[in-house]
Amino acid sequence: MTTTAPRLRPSLKGKGPGLEFERRLWDAGAEVVVGLDEVGRGAWAGPLTVGAAVVPRDRRVYKIRDSKMLTEPEREALFDRVASWCVSWAVGHATPEECDTLGMSAAQRLAAARALEGLGLQPDGVLLDGKWDFVGGAIRIVKGDQKSLSIAAASILAKVTRDRMMKEAAPEFPAYNFEGNKGYPCPVHKAALQALGPSSIHRRSWVFMDHLMWNGLARYERPEDQLSIPFED
Repeated sequence: MTTTAPRLRPSLKGKGPGLEFERRLWDAGAEVVVGLDEVGRGAWAGPLTVGAAVVPRDRRVYKIRDSKMLTEPEREALFDRVASWCVSWAVGHATPEECDTLGMSAAQRLAAARALEGLGLQPDGVLLDGKWDFVGGAIRIVKGDQKSLSIAAASILAKVTRDRMMKEAAPEFPAYNFEGNKGYPCPVHKAALQALGPSSIHRRSWVFMDHLMWNGLARYERPEDQLSIPFED
């Protein structure tokens, strides 16, 4: 079902991403251009998620923005429109266990590989948000989710999918308020961790777990790249 697109707040007008980077690849002969974006890297619980989106050349969906610029209701209202507009899209996840055992860098590569595999298409070019190429051979774009329509679409698809997963898990772990914080740091989440220790969907190798009460769950040896992970995406 296609929902009505949200009315753009004045602060978002004139800040839409475009197709400049996609057109460069199309003009160079690329047929399948994929935008990639990840969410969940800075979360304390839940999966690390990568969205992949292939957008059409000749049709536009307006009001798409970087998912971080949108409210949760705005993202939800846009999700079906974006999903039905894309030529193809997919979301790949790395589980909390994979984040712990592999480390975040390898987990991010794994989630991206799963997202690309889920497209069912062979990419000719990949556009990636940020400075680090966790795909291999991708075009890195700083603030790409604000500049590339493909990446912005991927960011909405990834964010909404992951948020829905955390809300579905929330009733199993009511103390942590996953329906509100989606596994990210916040005072309620921190207080629950200090009182109860980690749940089965927490990343248990992180620095902030070092001084928590433990409740019988296995403790992971922390991979080196876990030491410098930011708390927010």
